[in-house]
Amino acid sequence: MLSDAQCATERVARQSYGKLIAFLAARSHDVPAAEDALSEAIAAALRNWPERGIPDSPEAWLLVAARRNLLRGIRHESVKAAGRDRITMAMEEAEERMNADHPTFPDERLKLLFACTHPAIDTSIHAALMLQTVLAIDAATIAKAFVLSPEAMSQRLVRAKIKIREARIPFSVPEPPVLPERLSGVLAAIYAAYGLGWEGLGESERQGSLADEAIWLGRALHATLPEEPEAMGLLSLMLYSHSRESARRDASGQYVPLGEQETVLWNADIIGEADGLLRKAGSFSRFGPFQCQAAIQSVHAERRRSGTTDWPALAKLYEALLMLKPTIGARIGQAAVVAEIRGSGAGLDLLDRMAERDIRTYQPYWAVRAHLLTEAGDTKNARTAYRSAIGLSSSEAVRQFLLRRLASISPNNN
Repeated sequence: MLSDAQCATERVARQSYGKLIAFLAARSHDVPAAEDALSEAIAAALRNWPERGIPDSPEAWLLVAARRNLLRGIRHESVKAAGRDRITMAMEEAEERMNADHPTFPDERLKLLFACTHPAIDTSIHAALMLQTVLAIDAATIAKAFVLSPEAMSQRLVRAKIKIREARIPFSVPEPPVLPERLSGVLAAIYAAYGLGWEGLGESERQGSLADEAIWLGRALHATLPEEPEAMGLLSLMLYSHSRESARRDASGQYVPLGEQETVLWNADIIGEADGLLRKAGSFSRFGPFQCQAAIQSVHAERRRSGTTDWPALAKLYEALLMLKPTIGARIGQAAVVAEIRGSGAGLDLLDRMAERDIRTYQPYWAVRAHLLTEAGDTKNARTAYRSAIGLSSSEAVRQFLLRRLASISPNNN
């Protein structure tokens, strides 16, 4: 069982990891070195805090310790004197900010986000790099989300971090002329983080905090770019989903799908904030995929007031989304909506048009397919699809839900 000091260390590391890495890496331009220095500081805390007590400002203690580790590493490397002096002066800023009354330092995670999504880095690794450096998600978890082996993902992440260092990629929010081309990667990375936390269904404190961290990043991005409609769209999208958090489990803790949730449990205040953001985004006459996805969620949110779902409106929005960003997830969502309007056969027809390489390991495809096959009365193939969906489920709550659905299908019907 972990001691209070160990729990405090883990909690600080979890909550402050990205903030600390961003501060250290922005000054050293070396993400791997910053990560190593912070890891050593956390290990030192685990050794020292149980005996000496938890410091008044654990975050400040970790930053100062990591800063010293980083400087020690720099002195042992073949760094030019001028560069070493510059880094040393920048790092000393950390301790200057740490006084007994106001231990504080700037939160520079947005700068780190833009560094992770720089065009000099392969776009396919942007989201994964942000997930690890800003939110401290391990390579194995990221690899599973991106359908890669842990080894391949680790190698790609290491190469990307070295690229940041060697190319001297700046840790800064880009200037307005180049901001649009850089923004899409940051938006996608934040949403990927939210998705990992959201899909966890709160099965652990860590997974729940990922969704909260993603929303924080979305708020910070919106505050930095208050006139950017897609930043508003992303934040609105996450808030609509977050408003349903309390309804996703029943009294016994079992998963409840969207269509069966008690809408009275949806948070009206959060929905209202999401509505306001989406309306403001619409006033800029620049409609993007995150605004479109938020609009889709707004239609679902309307069920709290009306008691019904406007399926034709959803169908039109999915058509628009597929024109803006034709992802496999959008196509599956469209199939589910079309099935509500025109029957399961029409939805299955859309699913059947998808390439096997796109859906082979994509869990939502098999879950939707299983449901539609059951509706169509094809229980034999529905059972096969359910087994695929169950095998691909990363959430234990969803897995148990699908197992119950599978068990409800009579094996005697074909």
